[in-house]
Amino acid sequence: TGSNQFLCSICLDVFTDPVTIPCGHNFCKTCITEHWNINVQCQCPNCKEVFNTRPELKVNTFISEMAAQFRQSAQQKGNKAELGKTEVEIQQMIQKRQLKIQEIKRSVELSKEGADREIADGVQVFTALKESVERSQAELIDTIKEKQRKTEKQAEDFIKELEQEISELKKRSSEVEQLSQSEDHLHLLQSFLSLNAAPTTKDWTEVSVCPPSYEGTVVRAVNQLEETLSKQMKKLFEVELKRVQQYAVDVTLDPDTAQPWLILSDDGKQVKHGDVKKNLPDNPERFDSCTCVLAKQSFSSGRFYYEVQVKGKTKWDLGVARESINRKGIITLRPQDGYWLILLRNENEYKAATSPSVSLSLKSQPEKVGVFVDYEEGLVSFYDVDAAALIYSFTGCSFTEKLYPCFGPSLNYGGRNSAPMIISPVNHTE
Repeated sequence: TGSNQFLCSICLDVFTDPVTIPCGHNFCKTCITEHWNINVQCQCPNCKEVFNTRPELKVNTFISEMAAQFRQSAQQKGNKAELGKTEVEIQQMIQKRQLKIQEIKRSVELSKEGADREIADGVQVFTALKESVERSQAELIDTIKEKQRKTEKQAEDFIKELEQEISELKKRSSEVEQLSQSEDHLHLLQSFLSLNAAPTTKDWTEVSVCPPSYEGTVVRAVNQLEETLSKQMKKLFEVELKRVQQYAVDVTLDPDTAQPWLILSDDGKQVKHGDVKKNLPDNPERFDSCTCVLAKQSFSSGRFYYEVQVKGKTKWDLGVARESINRKGIITLRPQDGYWLILLRNENEYKAATSPSVSLSLKSQPEKVGVFVDYEEGLVSFYDVDAAALIYSFTGCSFTEKLYPCFGPSLNYGGRNSAPMIISPVNHTE
């Protein structure tokens, strides 16, 4: 009620220029003027008293001041309430930001733990590799020294034998000299016969000490080291492959993107070239001339991994593509065009589709290829699953939109490349 006495019953707001009419009720000057302008009779809207002549309206200064004060206090109350609300909001914002700080700090802690773990693993691996290298080096030095020891032993044995013969011959020489001075003819004759018999010496003309040959010693040692390192590398890649396989995702082919010549299996897991063009709508998502098809699933953060069987094929393309790629006409499959792929050409030529392309020399022909993407890290890696070997990595890529797994089974080539590309379930390697 306290506030109602300052409200005009016509506009239901605080009085503006309040006037009191003869019956004693108050209204805003404009409100009552307009009310009387519209109606034929001059009547009070509240008590319905009729005035024969229109009363002269004068502003009631007392009520006007009271209304102004009321308006001001209401405004202050409103402001205070508003301030209270603002204060709560500010506190909530502060709290949110404090939580965000904790979240960021925790991320840094986790990141540091990861970094420390990775460093420890790396140091362990490199220590093992260094030990292998040092062991191989020590073995090489031992091999060479052993050869040298044998040579020295042989030489020592020869020298001993020669020295023995020299002392025998010296002894004989002094005996001969003694005899030559003897006057006893009979003794001389007897001794001469025994001295004249050939001494038991060796023919040394053909004897020599050959320095050992070291041809191929170092190369053999390095080859052996390479084998050892290859075994250790394989173990490493097995661990690496196990790590990326935990990000395995389910991937199925999207028929709306498939070039009209391609045949997709009902389960959306296999694709091959069919030699016959199907009558399909040329929707914007569809490749019209490039023998490609994308997956239904797209990824715009985190890590993902999938495996594709390419066994029996002589030509294929495999990797990921961004959403905005050109799908019509002749297409270049390079990172700057939105494709991160590896390719097989002519049965055994493997390439990374970079600009210019990079030839890949692989020890074995992959039958199943694993594709791993780390979106934030800008990494696309390809693995030979059975050999547990890394085929190639695109690094430092800048991804800003959705990425789709991309499959290109290529043409049929009269049945020579008729084997399908098959998205395989990931069997986590033991």
